[in-house]
Amino acid sequence: MKFSLAFSPCPNDTFIFDALVNQKIDTEGINFEVHLEDVQTLNEWAIQGKMDITKISYGVYNLVNKQYQLLHSGGALGKGVGPLLISKSTPIFNDEMLVAIPGKNTTAHVLFSLAYPHAKNKVFKVFHEIEAAVLSGEVDAGVIIHENRFTYQEKGLIKIMDLGAYWEETQKVPIPLGGIIAKKSIDPTTIAKIDQLIKKSIEYAFEHYPQIAPYVREHSQEMSEQVMRQHIDLYVNNYSLNLGADGLKAVEVLMQTIERL
Repeated sequence: MKFSLAFSPCPNDTFIFDALVNQKIDTEGINFEVHLEDVQTLNEWAIQGKMDITKISYGVYNLVNKQYQLLHSGGALGKGVGPLLISKSTPIFNDEMLVAIPGKNTTAHVLFSLAYPHAKNKVFKVFHEIEAAVLSGEVDAGVIIHENRFTYQEKGLIKIMDLGAYWEETQKVPIPLGGIIAKKSIDPTTIAKIDQLIKKSIEYAFEHYPQIAPYVREHSQEMSEQVMRQHIDLYVNNYSLNLGADGLKAVEVLMQTIERL
């Protein structure tokens, strides 16, 4: 059996899927055609039903849950892992400012909208373009995710708000960033097997950590090894192995929040 599989080139995703897609574990006769893209592209593909199995922002799940089901493993969810709102010159945000957001259907957009429901001027960009847009003055502020959390201060940028911390304070649940979904048309037994294979892939990666696999380095966009490790340590955790009751509740709260916004 062969299935299309899509995830991002970010270290947390390549760390999770390395053993699975590079035959470091027994995949039990299941093979994958792998596609790596930024999270907004993955979200759009999910809406189109393009991939059999894919990473998405939880922010888009309510648009695709008729066609896809959520897997228990492979996601990014936790505490202290949320997006940051940053600017070049001011620690204060006002609703007239032009803000860059990493995709319309992202959890980052939901968290920003929850904190700033009256913000009037938004532009959507690929996440790794946002810091440059803020630095150049193209936008007044930006919502940053992934490895940019660790490097924005080195570039002289200022944090306005930790949107993840705001979510945790107001909603009292962990931050659901991204998860793995599989098409409901796939046999349920096969979906369960794939779910377990992703978990085994993560366990393999942890067993060989802190060694950084070549696959992770290859797709890490020239970030330093320290930043790669920070990224993995922040976004790959027990929730990645199994969402559990807490994780599922967090996803439900996010879905309810999206319906209210």
